Amino acid sequence: MANIAIVFWSGTGNTEAMANAVAEGAKAKGADVALLSPADFGADQVAQYDAIAFGCPAMGDEVLEEDEFQPMFDAVLPALSGKKIALFGSYGWGDGEWMRNWEESCKGAGAVLATEPLIVNEEPDDEGVAQCKALGEAIA
Repeated sequence: MANIAIVFWSGTGNTEAMANAVAEGAKAKGADVALLSPADFGADQVAQYDAIAFGCPAMGDEVLEEDEFQPMFDAVLPALSGKKIALFGSYGWGDGEWMRNWEESCKGAGAVLATEPLIVNEEPDDEGVAQCKALGEAIA
């Protein structure tokens, strides 16, 4: 049974809804799942999990949330080499630049993406929820 961490930050609840659907998908494949905030996760915990899904919405000028999520992720990034991960997040504007940049930084650190990153415009609709569940299944 896979041990999966889902580490996310959500300001409006949209990315939280995505994280919950990712967790449902992973659990449907039999995984043990921990939903964690950036404050509850650090580089010292990476090895405890078979895979990690990270979720963060686009903020400001299409960047990761800068006060809580980005500092945690910067600290964790060196520990992700060879680790199976997935990326997801919501946005309200732009074209997904924040996710492309995030994906490139993960690949540059040697992380192994289990599936294509997932972005959903605003709150996930039924199709978005299904995509989140599929991401959870892929990471499990």
